[in-house]
Amino acid sequence: MIENSSRPAAPLPAAQRVAGLGRLFCGKSGGRTRLQRLYQDGSAKIRLPAVQGDPLEAVLINTAGGLTGGDRLSWAIEVGADASASVTTQACEKVYRAAADRAETSVGLRVAPRGRIAWLPQETIVFDRAAFARTLDVELAQDAEALILEATLFGRLAMGERTANGSFHDRWRVSQGGALIHAEDFRIGPDIAATLQRPAAAGGALAIATLLLVSPQAESLLEPARAIIGDPHVGGKGGASFWSVGRSGKLLARLCAGDGYQLRKRLVPLVELLNGRAGLPKLWSL
Repeated sequence: MIENSSRPAAPLPAAQRVAGLGRLFCGKSGGRTRLQRLYQDGSAKIRLPAVQGDPLEAVLINTAGGLTGGDRLSWAIEVGADASASVTTQACEKVYRAAADRAETSVGLRVAPRGRIAWLPQETIVFDRAAFARTLDVELAQDAEALILEATLFGRLAMGERTANGSFHDRWRVSQGGALIHAEDFRIGPDIAATLQRPAAAGGALAIATLLLVSPQAESLLEPARAIIGDPHVGGKGGASFWSVGRSGKLLARLCAGDGYQLRKRLVPLVELLNGRAGLPKLWSL
């Protein structure tokens, strides 16, 4: 007798997804910035190199080694009154091809009166057919300062990789003293390569970066920043502008380059300029 089995095949088990949450709170104590609270969950880890004096340095690590569809990663950093912190990542974050859903990262930064934060992660590398969304929410006290950077590479020319298709969404909201002072939404996809070729987009560049400085010293740094970025009329790719914001100021800089190395050649001195005496995170290099 032939058995007729019409039962549907058992569904494949769901793939295990990355879920990570890291929280850090630092405050001023004994004349310097010190760690006061630390929380780590899942793939999100935070390490604190031994540093004498301010700012406190924190290194964020995603132990999963990258992100893909369905992964979720969240970071929350709080800086207390008169304290100062510099936050970077152990390496470039890689966003791989997504079979379904999208990878998401959320960042929350809060800085109390007279505090300062430098958010300086290394580049995010977006691979072909990746789907990624990142949100950055920053709350600054009226007299707090911040330097914020996000840099993105759409493929790696040195590895023969190009990002042709996918989706990428970067959302920023920055407030100071309870008032919104900066907001932007950058979206690209599904035809990433074609969009990057447009003169009004990146003009063929595959590496981009945005830096935002909120500080009373921002205006005085505008011309030195422009000198590093280069004149767009003679081959420079990018620009910088300044706005008065209450009793403070806002300097916004954007850079484009053909690859990650060319981007870092200008990004490194620009971060050193805008970050003052704190300079560049120790893990950064050309």
